[in-house]
Amino acid sequence: MSQLLVVGTVAFDAIETPFGQTDKILGGAATYIGLSASRFNTEVGIVSVVGEDFPQEDLDMLAGHGIDLSGIEIVPGGKTFFWSGRYHNDLNVRDTLVTELNVLADFKPVVPEHFKSAEVLMLGNLHPQVQIDVIHQMANRPKMIILDTMNFWMDHTWDTLVEVISMVDVITINDEEARQLSGQYSLVKAAAAIHQMGPKYVVIKKGEHGALLFHNQQVFFAPALPLEEVFDPTGAGDTFAGGLAGFISASRGYSFEHLKTAIIQGSNLASFCVEKFGTLRLEQLDEQERIQRLEQFKNLTQFDISLQGA
Repeated sequence: MSQLLVVGTVAFDAIETPFGQTDKILGGAATYIGLSASRFNTEVGIVSVVGEDFPQEDLDMLAGHGIDLSGIEIVPGGKTFFWSGRYHNDLNVRDTLVTELNVLADFKPVVPEHFKSAEVLMLGNLHPQVQIDVIHQMANRPKMIILDTMNFWMDHTWDTLVEVISMVDVITINDEEARQLSGQYSLVKAAAAIHQMGPKYVVIKKGEHGALLFHNQQVFFAPALPLEEVFDPTGAGDTFAGGLAGFISASRGYSFEHLKTAIIQGSNLASFCVEKFGTLRLEQLDEQERIQRLEQFKNLTQFDISLQGA
């Protein structure tokens, strides 16, 4: 079986949206990525850090989804990373209320020996130096390295971020971040500029408006499924990345055609994530639901057209 190594946060979130709010619940990029990727036939391992306050039941839930947790460090007496945010009526806009790094502030990732030859490496949104340290720990260069990042690192760690971007095959960022990273407003020009920084594939996430995949002169668009209710978009981007990485790892396919299918798989899983607060919907998702919604994605975009006399 193929291996996918995921590096990122396992954390607590407290979320407020127009539809309700939560106390501390399970969150973190690696949590969403891992749960999403575990839907595919690949061995998923997480490298992260939590405090002594992290519930055993949450670790058991992740392990119950087949995720290898040997790379998660538990710091005695430490407190787990915590983030709190409030979403506006436009769920694409949110305010960060609280960020407590806690044990994440001194996180030094250690890749387990049995994952040092993983074929796919998914670098969740973390300090670029942490991402670089993980790449250097791999026994062989993975067949595909996927990077997620954000504008905070562009503002504060530009040189290190550019270094890690030059080392990866795929970058996933949103449209605002793509414009900031490239200095280009047009997403086509932005993707071309980011290609020059190193990645073969540029995935630009547009939230409820889908995602774009760029590879040289080739472009593919994956829609977001129109949903009746969206409760919490917090983990949607990470769930998308997890679906993408999980499919790539399971299929052992690294071409543009495989990436096209992968972002549909990621979009499909992200559409479930937003239906409940936190990770709850991903925890409860069954395989039949996943396949049925894939069929909805297919019907959303499939059409026949004659080009004769068009």
